[in-house]
Amino acid sequence: MKDVPQAASRLARSYLWSILIWLSLAPVDAWEDKVGLLDRGLHAPFGILLLRQCAWLLTSALLTPPIFSIVRRYPITGEHRVGRVAGYLFGSLPYLAASVCIRSALLPPWDFAAHQFEHRTVKALLSNVRPFGFQLWCYLAILVAAHAYYAFVRTKAQELEQSELRQALAASELQMLRSQLQPHYLFNTLHGIATLINSDPAKAKASVLKLSNLLRASLEYGTSDLIPLAEELNFAKSYLELEQMRLEERLQTLWDVDRETREILVPQLILQPLVENAILHGIACCREGGWIQIASRKLGERLEVDIRNSVGAKSRQGLGLGHRNTSSRIKHLYANEGSFVFRIDPDNVAVATLSFPGFLSHPRQSRESQFAECNGDQPCVS
Repeated sequence: MKDVPQAASRLARSYLWSILIWLSLAPVDAWEDKVGLLDRGLHAPFGILLLRQCAWLLTSALLTPPIFSIVRRYPITGEHRVGRVAGYLFGSLPYLAASVCIRSALLPPWDFAAHQFEHRTVKALLSNVRPFGFQLWCYLAILVAAHAYYAFVRTKAQELEQSELRQALAASELQMLRSQLQPHYLFNTLHGIATLINSDPAKAKASVLKLSNLLRASLEYGTSDLIPLAEELNFAKSYLELEQMRLEERLQTLWDVDRETREILVPQLILQPLVENAILHGIACCREGGWIQIASRKLGERLEVDIRNSVGAKSRQGLGLGHRNTSSRIKHLYANEGSFVFRIDPDNVAVATLSFPGFLSHPRQSRESQFAECNGDQPCVS
């Protein structure tokens, strides 16, 4: 039932636009008639000529929406192209008949000699067939406009559909990339905890509890693609505390977090795989351990995050799942506006640099306080 008023409203708008467009041509056509009559030595008031042209153009305006509706349903495309072209050619005959009848009903013929309107008769009705060239021109103009309009509508619909499909594919791939992270760090962390079970059961138990809190925090993020940097740093801090229980004094953590950057949105779990790679390839494989530093700063309208770590002599160099995943996620989320660069400096320091547009979130108080001071393991706010 709700579709009926909507359909009536659309029909009314289509007739209104058709009438406005066609009648806008009436003054020009009436002036041409005036000039033509003067050349033949005839005279007629401009108002009468304007009224006659309005009658003809209103006839075309009333026939335009039905033709548009036919063209929308039967466009000249696909395998029925030849048949439909022929159908539209033969359709000029019923259009001519309808045009003559509507024109006769709207306005009686004008007698230029007597300067008055004549009575409606069969002869007067048939006299409206004479300007068939003008009527066929109007029919052709309506056909061309209708096909052009619906070709444009179909093109836009296809572009929108393709855009939605690309977005769905990108979202699906982004979800797949994000889902790769949790099992990856979970298995690596469980492997690390397993090494503590025999040597230090109490620490192994504490590590399991810490891991459960870490997983609970990751589930709190839900399906959000972007979260404030403060929350992402909190997750990285919890992960480093878990690794600290295993590596003890072999792991040193340093923080240099600019206060301005805490509420800038970043992809969730974007730091964790890079931190994990730093520990796995640069610190845990080195007998004497090493250090990791996480720094953030705001450069104009952009956020830049650095993850630096020492590199042991026997570290495994190369880009693993964490780096490939990070690059793919940044590409899907930011296209060309985000970047990820990884390098190893000559002084055996690995540097992973992330750069994003500085989109701000609403201030949050829940976890921000953990990053308000600089003392040892805590992130240092400059």
